[in-house]
Amino acid sequence: MPVRVQTADFDLSTEVAQLRLANPRVGAVVSFVGTVRDLNEGAAVSAMELEHYPAMTERALEQIVEQAKARWPIFDALVIHRVGPMQPREQIVLVAVTSPHRGEAFAACEFIMDYLKTQAPFWKKEQTPDGARWVDARESDDTALAKWAQ
Repeated sequence: MPVRVQTADFDLSTEVAQLRLANPRVGAVVSFVGTVRDLNEGAAVSAMELEHYPAMTERALEQIVEQAKARWPIFDALVIHRVGPMQPREQIVLVAVTSPHRGEAFAACEFIMDYLKTQAPFWKKEQTPDGARWVDARESDDTALAKWAQ
């Protein structure tokens, strides 16, 4: 399954190896791992919690992967996104893409991540010294998304 939303951590090398070995024609694998930062918007972050609406979230992620597959000649893509409580330095998200050549894999991976940051229905709450706060997408995320409008 190209999309998984889960509470458990993931093993980068295992996930990428499985994705790569699924097709002997793979010439490139590009992956991105996002982690919990210990500082955001000038405040220390001691913990983060991600919430989602299961059926809606998985479908949104599947649609993002489908859009990437329609734009580039990629073989496959994998998105693993964690939900629940997490600590700084823990992995949150993995996006991995296989294709015949690196250019397509890089572009598709970046596209998936840019859409995921702004279009996937996740709600992020950070614990800071001033208490809990909900975090919205940043302006830079919207700017990154805008470059794909064509």
